Amino acid sequence: MGKFYRYKLPPWLRQVIFTIEKCTLPLMIYQIVRTLIIPTTLDVLLTGIFVGLFFAFYLEWF
Repeated sequence: MGKFYRYKLPPWLRQVIFTIEKCTLPLMIYQIVRTLIIPTTLDVLLTGIFVGLFFAFYLEWF
């Protein structure tokens, strides 16, 4: 399977990916603070998803 090149995607899909990438860090920080204050199972699950998504963008897997 070849490498995923985001710049070969249609412009509208590239814009969606860039927008999600920019929103990931503030959402992750908010979710970590919320999990530290009131840790529920859903909060821990969402925190894991946001952290994984942030590192996927950081390592340029998407």
